[in-house]
Amino acid sequence: MNSPRILHISNFYSPHVGGIEDTCRTMVSIVKRNNVGLQKVICFSGSRSSYVGEVDGVTVQYVGGSIQVASQWISFRYFFALRKIIRQFQPDIIHFHSPNPLIAFYLLMLLPENIRLIVHWHADVVKQKRLYTFIKPIEKRLLEKADVILTTSPIYARDSKPLQPYLDKVEVLASVINKNAVLMTEDIRRSALQIKRQYNNRPILFFIGRHVPYKGLERLVTAERFVKNDCVIVIAGEGPLTEMLKKKSEGRERVNFVGRISDDEKKAYYEACTIFAFPSVTKNEAFGLALAEAMYFAKPTITFHIHGSGVNWVSLNGETGIEVENGDVHAYAEAIDELLSDKEKRSQMGLAARKRVEENFLVNCIEQQVIQLYQRVKSKQYASGNS
Repeated sequence: MNSPRILHISNFYSPHVGGIEDTCRTMVSIVKRNNVGLQKVICFSGSRSSYVGEVDGVTVQYVGGSIQVASQWISFRYFFALRKIIRQFQPDIIHFHSPNPLIAFYLLMLLPENIRLIVHWHADVVKQKRLYTFIKPIEKRLLEKADVILTTSPIYARDSKPLQPYLDKVEVLASVINKNAVLMTEDIRRSALQIKRQYNNRPILFFIGRHVPYKGLERLVTAERFVKNDCVIVIAGEGPLTEMLKKKSEGRERVNFVGRISDDEKKAYYEACTIFAFPSVTKNEAFGLALAEAMYFAKPTITFHIHGSGVNWVSLNGETGIEVENGDVHAYAEAIDELLSDKEKRSQMGLAARKRVEENFLVNCIEQQVIQLYQRVKSKQYASGNS
């Protein structure tokens, strides 16, 4: 069988950093490494400028936008760029990463009948409830058109309302981390030791991510007030809530903000920390790649229970970490104290966390699944038995 031609549509792409972008790049890298398809990528550039680039030897069309509305770039030129790349590249398969409502609308207008469609369902539209009235019919039509729908966890597939009529087309493809993202060097190990010395070898709770409401950082900062054991909380990243969080933490020497950090610095903090704090509170957090990364470093985690999210499938309560009732800052503080007080439990959970990632959330765990997926979709042979 001839190798399929695959067009990947992601909201953004490398060098932009994010869970969906990383997943899309992983799909591309698997196909390229195994030489099982020809590929192109189209995405927003994150600015007004459009240009063509190359990432890992694959052509990427970056399309400029005019404005952003509710996290969605608006771009009429994207329609024409998408039409052109479909006509010229003539893909066998389009792999669309959702949510991306405007581009879903464009795709529905442009998708030829002979092109197979994979919809990679990363998350439901949760925040924009008013806009969802307009998005819902687009979403419904897209799912109807899809040959295969991918979700990142069985929990999300089970509890996503929009997916329920289409479960016969749903397959679980776990999000995964690349070993390069967790590869250690002696320099990074030395940096980790330096971080520990910087905080006088006190236990470190580490968080990394965007400072946005669904990440639950305000609850983490509040929980610190009730933690009885000695520790420091190190918060990496930034976002619209950063200044508010800093003001909320004024006068509290245990809470430290380190801003944006490099990949090597991130690994050093993973290595240096005692516990990984992951306080996300809504289904906007569908999986948690940072959670999996920290678990690879054998760190126990503390999470909130998020109904319908894959977070509580990635880290298992009582096995790889502790999960508490959503938003309960007192319970979160108690979980921190529980782990800080019990070195053996931390060690057992950390080892279990590392094992879970090695068995489920590294690229090699899904490599054959991805290759077979594209081959099946091109030949119209689906796991569900559709034909």
